[in-house]
Amino acid sequence: MALRMPEASEVGHMGHPDFRVGGKIFATLGYPDQKWGVLKLTPEQQEAVLASEPRVFVAVKGGWGRRGATAVCLREAKTRSLRAALALAWRNVAPATLAARHFDHETARGPRSARRVARRRTTR
Repeated sequence: MALRMPEASEVGHMGHPDFRVGGKIFATLGYPDQKWGVLKLTPEQQEAVLASEPRVFVAVKGGWGRRGATAVCLREAKTRSLRAALALAWRNVAPATLAARHFDHETARGPRSARRVARRRTTR
C-alpha cells in the first residue's frame, strides 16, 4: 500500500523496511514487531486517529510519539483507515509541489471518523 503512493520507495533502516518520498520517511514496518507499522503524523492528526480507532492507532512512546509518530496495529486496521492515515503521513513529508499534484486538500485530511473527532474537539 505504501509503495502505491506517488514516488514512494522502500529502503531498509535500522533493520526495518521503511517507505520514503523525497528521501524522507513517512512509514515504517515491523516496529516494535511484525504486527505493527509506524506513520509520521502531526500531533493533531495523531490525536484524531487515536480517538477514532484506539485499537488500531497508538502513540509511539517518548519524544517521537509526542511529535506525532503513530504505531498502527496492522492486523486490526481496516484498509480504508490505513490508506487514509498513510496518505496523511505521505503528504506530511512529500515535497509540496509533488503533494499538490497528487492530493487535493480534501483527500489528504484523513479518515472520515478522525475528521469528525477533530471537528468536535475544535467546536467545544
